[in-house]
Amino acid sequence: MKTTVRLILTLPILLLVFTDPGYGSNGTVRQLTIASSINPVTAAFITQQIDSANSSGDAAILIRLDTPGGLDTAMRSIIQGQLNSRIPVIVYVAPQGARAASAGALITLAADFAAMAPGTNIGAAHPVAIGPGNQPDNTMMEKVENDAAAYARSLAQKRGRNADWAEKTVRESVSISAEEALDLSVVDLIADNEQSLLAQLNGFKYLRDGKALTFASGGLSLKTVDMHWRQKILNALSNPNIAYLLMMLGIIGIFFEISQPGVVLPGAIGAIAILLALFAFSSLPVNYVGILLILLSFVLFILEVKVVSYGMLSIGGVVAMAFGSLMLIDSSEPYLQISRAVIAATVAVSTGFILLATGMVVRTQSRPVTSGQEGLVGEIGEALAPIHEQGKVFVHGEYWQACSDHLIEAGSRIKVVELMDGLKLKVAAADSTQDRHPETAEEA
Repeated sequence: MKTTVRLILTLPILLLVFTDPGYGSNGTVRQLTIASSINPVTAAFITQQIDSANSSGDAAILIRLDTPGGLDTAMRSIIQGQLNSRIPVIVYVAPQGARAASAGALITLAADFAAMAPGTNIGAAHPVAIGPGNQPDNTMMEKVENDAAAYARSLAQKRGRNADWAEKTVRESVSISAEEALDLSVVDLIADNEQSLLAQLNGFKYLRDGKALTFASGGLSLKTVDMHWRQKILNALSNPNIAYLLMMLGIIGIFFEISQPGVVLPGAIGAIAILLALFAFSSLPVNYVGILLILLSFVLFILEVKVVSYGMLSIGGVVAMAFGSLMLIDSSEPYLQISRAVIAATVAVSTGFILLATGMVVRTQSRPVTSGQEGLVGEIGEALAPIHEQGKVFVHGEYWQACSDHLIEAGSRIKVVELMDGLKLKVAAADSTQDRHPETAEEA
């Protein structure tokens, strides 16, 4: 009886052990490649894959990292996924020439196993202000720095790495090479490639729930997982250059729709581009003054169509667009800035296109009316009967009632002077040496 009770009590524990994916490895290591800034899209991709790897029973998850840094919120989301993973998380700074800067340095520190390829570097994790509007004051920045330094130190202590260096990379923005990182116990090893990395990790210890576990890499195979197309598109939008180009495309599309109503397609494309740009700007340090200057340039270009300024409004629009583009991104970090070459080319092309469209609108508005009833003014026709206070003429393929200040004989050539009320034309005798040949009733 006692034996039966013991079996019943231990059965749930046995089921939990054998069904927990952390214990039942499927012999694969899931590999992710991150070669961009750390943003909400990359954070969602990494955390989703960590959860999926745990659910699938993968032996480990390998993050191949090359990043200049990114958002603090996105970084902390990734680190939380690393710290709560049942399977070991490996961060490998690669390929040669890659870096784990800023947020990437802390993600590397939080890994169970941290490795670097030769010729790579890690560090420079000092926090910078990311967000629109004015920069925070010194007191606020000191609080942010202290918080980041304490966070980096706690991660290093948890993983048994150099806590003093972790704090130093936040406070002093120090950056070190792969060899220095290995000497200072910032990373665990240096490997030329993923196969060499797994071979060297065989037998390494890692902690789970206070217990030391051994990582056995023998016989494991790599399974590469990439972002799907939607994630790739959203990740690309987080590039400052692409976000800027989308915003300018949106402005041009909407301007074209306003200047040429009814075309529809440019306006639809412009609206979509503006919305995508707003999504991208949500993860970038946007300066409101830069946005307002660009919008001001847009308004000035539209006013050029309505107001005779002899080009002064257009010049003001070009100047506002150029300064707004330069001020749009407010950050000292190179990877967050818009390329000056992109700004110059975009401002030149956008200005040329807008001025061309403006010129077309102005020329169209200055042309005489050639259609509708207003288009009859100036047309040449024929008097079908004597015309004075009453008469009848044939103009533009149609018969009209007409009147004239002076008597016009039947069969004479006439010229339309004015369209009067009641669909009646006021005409005058045409100058045969200057006006066009009349259309005759017989030709109609």
